[in-house]
Amino acid sequence: MRDTQLFEQALGLGRPWRVVRSAFDAEARRLDVYLDFERGATFACPECAAEGCRAHDTTEKSWRHLNFFQHEAHLHARVPRVRCGSCGVRLVEVPWARPGSGFTLLFEALVLALVKEMPVQAVAQLIGEHDTRIWRVVHHYVGEARAAADFSEVRAVGLDETASKRGHQYITLFMDLDASKLLFATEGRDATTLAAFRADLEAHGGKAEQVEEICMDMSPAFRKGAAASFPQASLTFDKFHVMQLINAAVDTVRREERKTRPELKGTRYVWTKNPGNLTKRQRDRLAELDVRSLALKTARAYHLRLAFQELWTVEAADAAAFLKKWYFWATHSRLQPMIDVARTVRRHQDGILRWFQSRVSNGLLEGVNSLVQAAKARARGYRSTRNLIAMAYLIAGKLTFRPLPT
Repeated sequence: MRDTQLFEQALGLGRPWRVVRSAFDAEARRLDVYLDFERGATFACPECAAEGCRAHDTTEKSWRHLNFFQHEAHLHARVPRVRCGSCGVRLVEVPWARPGSGFTLLFEALVLALVKEMPVQAVAQLIGEHDTRIWRVVHHYVGEARAAADFSEVRAVGLDETASKRGHQYITLFMDLDASKLLFATEGRDATTLAAFRADLEAHGGKAEQVEEICMDMSPAFRKGAAASFPQASLTFDKFHVMQLINAAVDTVRREERKTRPELKGTRYVWTKNPGNLTKRQRDRLAELDVRSLALKTARAYHLRLAFQELWTVEAADAAAFLKKWYFWATHSRLQPMIDVARTVRRHQDGILRWFQSRVSNGLLEGVNSLVQAAKARARGYRSTRNLIAMAYLIAGKLTFRPLPT
């Protein structure tokens, strides 16, 4: 078998395409394979698909292909422009690469597989390409997959922000809580992000009025955006964010008391972690501080925290009464941070109690945020927010890419 026949079979070429020659340079560690089409061949118009179009002229094109062993491989071909009676002169699409790409489809399939597991910069170094070319591939396929996404079944949505860069720069993520996938990501964390999500939802076949539940934190901007863009949706304030507020109040009490009680230094997580999650050292430290005596203001705040956490275990019919008793206890604790957080809870009581009907939370979003931040840390940051958003879609979007050769 001649080398040209071997390469034709390896590339999966069919008529009218054929391999005409190859050139291997061991010193340059490079293989070049040259393709051409049969004389007199006709092609389909790339716009209207009309068959039987003859070549008008040709243009030279090259594509990076999968390595030949440890050597770079490149394909070269005269690509015809055909004359169509309806569309005029148009450049033919070749079967081994997409229009406008400098890579073959097989090479792009490799890139997509690698960037899901490795930072783009590391992928670029591994395959010997500039990272901007790799990002072009990522953005193309992410954009193509998102354009084909169907959001017509979206009913329950969770949203949360995650840091994009230092200096209080964020992106907001919107998750389908039923399908456990990222629907939309956009720059910012204000009311306009919900308007942008509504537009994207409707562009993908979804209907804003079909969204029945939205789970989020107590951000006034998010609440304003939800009221404007999804007025029919019920709001559930994420219980993990509620507990973060309670924990922050406990830690404020600790930091104020530490000024006169030096033994509280370094005990932040003793008071803000769940008892079952404490390390042995932390449990011993808690015992040393003799919590049961309530001699410490921090200990009193800690017991208020533990009591509030019991809210999530009571029956739905008893939840409002439970919250009312806790509010009375907290506002009479003489601990200003706990009084302040109790008043915040009272103002947002409806959204907190909504959990007993919706049973939705943003635990899934917290996990996605962690994965996105871990990817950002491995990459040592991204040049642009657009790149971070593309990576978030790759991580959590459950995107369906068009079939690529394997």
